Amino acid sequence: MTPANIDLVRSINADWERGDWSATGWAHPEIELVLASGPEHRRFSGLAGVSDGWREFLSAWEDFRIVVDEYLELDGGRVLVLIHNTGRGRASGVEVGPMRQRSANLFEIEDGKVRRLTAYWDAEAALTELGLSPGSE
Repeated sequence: MTPANIDLVRSINADWERGDWSATGWAHPEIELVLASGPEHRRFSGLAGVSDGWREFLSAWEDFRIVVDEYLELDGGRVLVLIHNTGRGRASGVEVGPMRQRSANLFEIEDGKVRRLTAYWDAEAALTELGLSPGSE
């Protein structure tokens, strides 16, 4: 267990739970953001690319936030966060929170910075891809 990795990821998620997506000090300069499942599969690289990716994703929502359900520390500097999302569709006005479907974010940490962030709209997809069985978390 690496308490520093969990602490880093907790601090990132604390901002996101408040709806603050502006901080980037936690990100490696060559960070990669992968939207691995959900409405659109995309990949963004570098701080500017990741900022553009988040901005693009968040532009579809009003008051988009996450609610953390659980932190799982995996091997190799990886932390999986199981979450629910809340928000309202900007175009539709439909309230989506908290969504019944769990999502997940996989943080891969290198030298105290997030080197790669993989966002899964469906937590089951993350658990399957990582070789974890649902319910084992």
